[in-house]
Amino acid sequence: MDLSLTKLPWYAQVGAFVVLAVGGCGAFLYYYEMPVRAEMAARQAQLDSLRADITKGLETARKLPEFRSQVTELEGRLQNLRAVLPEEKDAADLLRRMQTVATQSNLEIKGFKPSPTVMKQLHAEWPITLQLEGTYHNLAIFFDRVGKFTRIVNITGLDVKANDKPEPNSTITATCVATTFVLLDKPNNPPQVNKPGVKAGSS
Repeated sequence: MDLSLTKLPWYAQVGAFVVLAVGGCGAFLYYYEMPVRAEMAARQAQLDSLRADITKGLETARKLPEFRSQVTELEGRLQNLRAVLPEEKDAADLLRRMQTVATQSNLEIKGFKPSPTVMKQLHAEWPITLQLEGTYHNLAIFFDRVGKFTRIVNITGLDVKANDKPEPNSTITATCVATTFVLLDKPNNPPQVNKPGVKAGSS
């Protein structure tokens, strides 16, 4: 059968042309325009992301001098902290300081006995038993001067006894524990506790 638009009525011909035009527009929209729009949207999103990264980078660069100032300040604080909490314990240095302060306070150190270190998470406690001989007044002066040390030293367990044969500069014998603190390079991890019924190393 021979089909020809010329044999159709004029209104049928117009309808056919309308159908063909709509179909062509739909095909153009679906196969060309929609993919192009999707690609443009993806590129726009990528561009927005890059612009946000650039803005963030510029903001960070603007704050860089402030960050450097903060780092310098933190380094200074760390140095001060190391003076208060040294990273290594030094019995000889601490003994010299104690001996100097005791001499300045007219006390005599009769005993200096370091005890085992007590480990904590960020620091270690280092107790030292001291035996001092002198007077009440001089003992108070000694504790006051120890309290002004740059290095932290806590005095606990004070036991004061009167001498059986007191002398002008020696009326008491005092025993106490001077605890100083040592800053750890790396924090200690808390010990792991095995669950009941599970042996260490088992999986």
